Amino acid sequence: MNQMFRALMAALMATFALAGPAIAQLTPGERRAEVELISERASAAPGETVFVGLKFTLDPGWHIYWRNAGDAGLPPQLILPDTTPLPEGALGEFRWPLPHEIPVVEGEIMDYGYDDVVVFPIPLTVPADASGDIRIEGVADYLICESVCIPETGDVSLVLPVGAPQEDVASGSLIAEWIAKVPTPFAGEARIDMSGAQWLLSLAAEGGFPEGASVRFFPFGHEIKHPAPQLQRFGPEGISLSLTPDKFGTAGETLEGVIRIEAPGAAPVGYEIRAEAGEALAGTTDQAFVAAGSPAPAGSTLTGLLGLIGLAFIGGLILNLMPCVLPVLSMKAIGMVQAAATGHAGEVKSHGIWYTLGVLVSFLALAFVILAVRQATGFATLGFQLQHAPTVAVLALIMFGVGLWLMGFFELGTSIQNTGSGLASRGGSMGAFFTGVLAAVVGAPCVGPFLGAALGAVMSQPASAVIAVFLAMGFGMALPFLVLSFVPGLHKLLPKPGKWMDTLKQAFAFPMFLTAAWLLSVLADLAGAGAVGWALVGATALAFAVWIARSGGAVRRGVALVALAIGFGLPAVQANVPAASEFANGDTKVPAYAEAAWSPEAVAEYLADGRPVFVDFTASWCASCQVNKLTTLNTKRVKTAFADADVAFLVADFTHKDPEIADELRRRGRAGVPMYLWYPAGASEPQILPELLTQELVIGLAEGR
Repeated sequence: MNQMFRALMAALMATFALAGPAIAQLTPGERRAEVELISERASAAPGETVFVGLKFTLDPGWHIYWRNAGDAGLPPQLILPDTTPLPEGALGEFRWPLPHEIPVVEGEIMDYGYDDVVVFPIPLTVPADASGDIRIEGVADYLICESVCIPETGDVSLVLPVGAPQEDVASGSLIAEWIAKVPTPFAGEARIDMSGAQWLLSLAAEGGFPEGASVRFFPFGHEIKHPAPQLQRFGPEGISLSLTPDKFGTAGETLEGVIRIEAPGAAPVGYEIRAEAGEALAGTTDQAFVAAGSPAPAGSTLTGLLGLIGLAFIGGLILNLMPCVLPVLSMKAIGMVQAAATGHAGEVKSHGIWYTLGVLVSFLALAFVILAVRQATGFATLGFQLQHAPTVAVLALIMFGVGLWLMGFFELGTSIQNTGSGLASRGGSMGAFFTGVLAAVVGAPCVGPFLGAALGAVMSQPASAVIAVFLAMGFGMALPFLVLSFVPGLHKLLPKPGKWMDTLKQAFAFPMFLTAAWLLSVLADLAGAGAVGWALVGATALAFAVWIARSGGAVRRGVALVALAIGFGLPAVQANVPAASEFANGDTKVPAYAEAAWSPEAVAEYLADGRPVFVDFTASWCASCQVNKLTTLNTKRVKTAFADADVAFLVADFTHKDPEIADELRRRGRAGVPMYLWYPAGASEPQILPELLTQELVIGLAEGR
């Protein structure tokens, strides 16, 4: 069906061309290409095989086509008359030189072909009994295009004397030059993974690919969308390309075509490949996707990796100011004041060390989980832990429990620790460690606004790079408290404890309760109102455990332990029940301020209607996403500007795991949400906007400023 469509398009183009010589401003008999048949030999011996060449010299701005013309067009051919004296098979098939891309309609129609001068080498086998002259006469039939397409023909002929071999220096050099441009078989291994929405073509070669190389795949058939960008990523063993399958194409067990490799300072080279279906080749998918021709991604060199580590460290420092983390840090601040009040510097240092260890262990665990998820699924995103409803339920209950502690309903080291096993003796250290773990777990998804692109680059790096970057982020987060603990005299600046501490401690409980409420709203999005109800049951069980444990006694402590187990366990189990989710049927929520849910098809549909498109990749657990919504996207000014400019506002809700959204994040080199894409009217590729939006930025885009 797809081939029929393309043939029909080519026929329509030809018909339009036949009807419109005046449009092309051609005079009768005028042609846009000169065609001739040349030979590498002035004479050839009987029985040998030589090369002749069909040479095209095109007018500036005009082009002809490769063996696969792309979305529209026809390849040239040499037609011999039935009366040709050549034996059947004496004149072989075209050798097709490496083509280049010809964008006809940006993002919509892509062709493959040649311009200026091109020579198609053709092998000619001289009959063993030949004598005298070999005469080749035929018609070159081709479609030549600029803003219009003209089907042209040209009579060509060649007389080749048979006798002692003699080279035609000029024509021989020209044919040899174009033979060198014919792709040769790829010496490495090729594999095509068709399991995802985007296909992955992986190419492994000994020694890898040239640094900074741009690679483009030209298929022999129409299995992929020709105009779609082919993002590439490097690895120590080779390279991989992201291909967009054509919904009308037919996928087989193999994918055949040629790859064009352009390295800085070198002429393009081509290789013919035959990729077997299967998983991507090892060592070809280690780094982030970039556009073809882009420099090697950050992290592919030692300098780039050090830069990412530096950015991660700064991002960790900034995390201390994020609203996700501030309630947890209030716990740490109170612990520091209490430790400083003892007058022992060692106590303060111990707090700083244990807090830092808690943060680092949490970030290290997060890195290992990301690596495991990446190994299992091919890609991992930040915030994945908040896509898991049981985890969100437990975190909400922890925040509620911390709020109860801050309000003074129980004391760490007395009531609760008496129900534990020796935790009281190490209460300060363990409390600091726990605070570090909790701060990291809650704070990690908030790093997007500062490190979205950088983390997108490192997410597909080798394991050692991922671990190094996450540890740097954790160290940056822990450093302020660590410095406060170790710099002599600095902890003395902390205020003396007193009644104000109890008041402040209780005040800090309310941000904890608000954080718990926010997590419950996330839980509602993930698993429905029923899961929130069970979480409230769990909160009641926690409050009951605190109340009954305050009276002491072995029986009461046992009942408290059972209540704690029920309080955390039952909501987690209920949140993990698939039937509890109101989104189990796959429906996608669309906020009131948006027009429709995102999909590649929806974007294409709105762009085809001539409308600009804004896409909001968001999640209810993403704090910075909600800030952008409140301050920019859901404001009257922005909604009015979008309405005036007829902007199609689409939302990609990543609250739940969504492979298609994950693929798009990976394709754009992002580690998670938020991500904002802006497609001007008629554009094929979007502009990736900053993670922190302003009304002026968004309105300026809508108004074309």
